[in-house]
Amino acid sequence: MTRLGRFYADGEAAAPALVLTEALSFWGGIEVETGSIISRSHPQLGQCVAGRVLVMPGSRGSSSSSSVLAEAVRRGTAPVGILLGSPDPILTVGAIVAQSLYDLRCPIVVCTIDGIATGDSIRISRSQTGEAVIELSR
Repeated sequence: MTRLGRFYADGEAAAPALVLTEALSFWGGIEVETGSIISRSHPQLGQCVAGRVLVMPGSRGSSSSSSVLAEAVRRGTAPVGILLGSPDPILTVGAIVAQSLYDLRCPIVVCTIDGIATGDSIRISRSQTGEAVIELSR
C-alpha cells in the first residue's frame, strides 16, 4: 500500500512502525539515552522508539521536545522517521536542528495514518514532484 504525504523535515527512512494511540511529548516522555517511552500516563509506556518509524496522531507538550529529539537523533536513540496525523512545528524544529548540527536526518511527514499497525514495514521516500511517498507492507 502506498500513500502520499507532506514533508516537514526532509529525508528517507525504512523501518518497522511503532504506532502510538495518543500524542506524546518528547520532553519528559522519552528517555533520550535509550529511546524508551517513560511517560507514566502514556498507553505505550516502555516501548522503544529507537530505530522505528514512529506513527502518532500528533505531538504534545513542551517546546523543549525539539531539543530532546535533536539529542536523540545525535545519540542514535531517535525514531528513524516520524509520521504524524497533524503538523507539529516543535518536532520539526528538532529534526531540522539535528540535520543542521549533526548532518543526521529524521524525516517528519504529515499524512493519513489510519490503517498503519505496529510492526508494519514502512519506507519513506521522495517523489519526483517533492511529495513524501510512504510505502507500507505487512
